[in-house]
Amino acid sequence: MNPYRGCEHGCVYCFARPSHAYLDLSPGLDFETKLYAKSNAAALLRAELAKRGYRCSPISLGINTDAYQPIERRWRITRQLLEVFAECRHPVSLITKSALIQRDLDLLAPMAREGLVTVYVSITTLDNRLSSKLEPRAAAPHTRLKTVQALHEAGVPVGTMVAPVIPMITDFELEHILEAAHAHGARAAGYVLLRLPHELKTVWREWLSLHYPERATHVMSLVQQMHGGKDYDSRFGTRMRGEGPFADLIAMRFAKAYKRLGYGRLPPLDSAKFLPPQPSKTPSAQGELF
Repeated sequence: MNPYRGCEHGCVYCFARPSHAYLDLSPGLDFETKLYAKSNAAALLRAELAKRGYRCSPISLGINTDAYQPIERRWRITRQLLEVFAECRHPVSLITKSALIQRDLDLLAPMAREGLVTVYVSITTLDNRLSSKLEPRAAAPHTRLKTVQALHEAGVPVGTMVAPVIPMITDFELEHILEAAHAHGARAAGYVLLRLPHELKTVWREWLSLHYPERATHVMSLVQQMHGGKDYDSRFGTRMRGEGPFADLIAMRFAKAYKRLGYGRLPPLDSAKFLPPQPSKTPSAQGELF
């Protein structure tokens, strides 16, 4: 479930950029500036959960674009959705790179005590300068680590997602990110390689030529080696991890650090506590007798 289409964070590597082309908008600047807020999302969610045939299972919030991007401060759609989930005791998972999630700890902490919520905080790099180029309007790395700590201290199960891992740009930071996140309270971790679907490959190549012209060819050579000679391989199971020697090396490094640091899994979400929302009363033209 995605409260917003488009994302103000402006991450150059975002795999969701091509979705803006469906609206005849640019996956480049339009994706960052022409945003769509799903203002009736909470009402639609409530109606869906109230259906007689609904079967509860965990819902992921903010997977395509960040549910806590800056526009959320004004629209508060993510909070409205969380209020419905909390009321219905419905399990939900979130992934974000925004410190704004701390605003909703008053909802998240009680849900966590009931086994109803888990959170992953995405961290791409620990280098502030690189972060400002890759993800110009997202929270700085040290702010994300503080967000991990705040969630952990509030009792919210939290993990980190090292994403994306970019060869010759961020891959050398893999272990350092895992160490820093664990020190701040992350207890689960994952990673995703750089993905370049559709128009994103053009956006990425332009950024790479601008900021790293001396290594652009090397970076793209490694990307292609991990995707069967192409910029991107969309096959499920390989698009996130890649194939070949370099992808295998990253996987081995991750596994070794994961074990050394004592990472595990976040607790399973509980679907058994779900309570359907009470249907809202529709005013009658004849008024109410009682």
